[in-house]
Amino acid sequence: MKKIEALIRPEKLNKLTEKLKAMGLKELNTVEFASYNLEKDKRVVKTKIEFVINYSEADKFIDAIKNTVYTGESGDGKIFVSDVEVSVKISTGKEVKAL
Repeated sequence: MKKIEALIRPEKLNKLTEKLKAMGLKELNTVEFASYNLEKDKRVVKTKIEFVINYSEADKFIDAIKNTVYTGESGDGKIFVSDVEVSVKISTGKEVKAL
């Protein structure tokens, strides 16, 4: 499994969630936060989305994020991808291990 985290402009959230939903994503987490560039002494509000998907689907979701939130301007955001070895549903104790 892969965990996708994307830091995006807040105004792109609705468009992106609609795109991801249309691609079959059922659940994601979001949080608003402030990013602070120490070199430029600049604070910018961003939205972070994160979700876990099958390894084989990672590239298409990364491409969808890039294409949906792209403006060509500085501050479009970043995408982070990491491996997930296991997930555990707390209410049931069910474990899903990466293949």
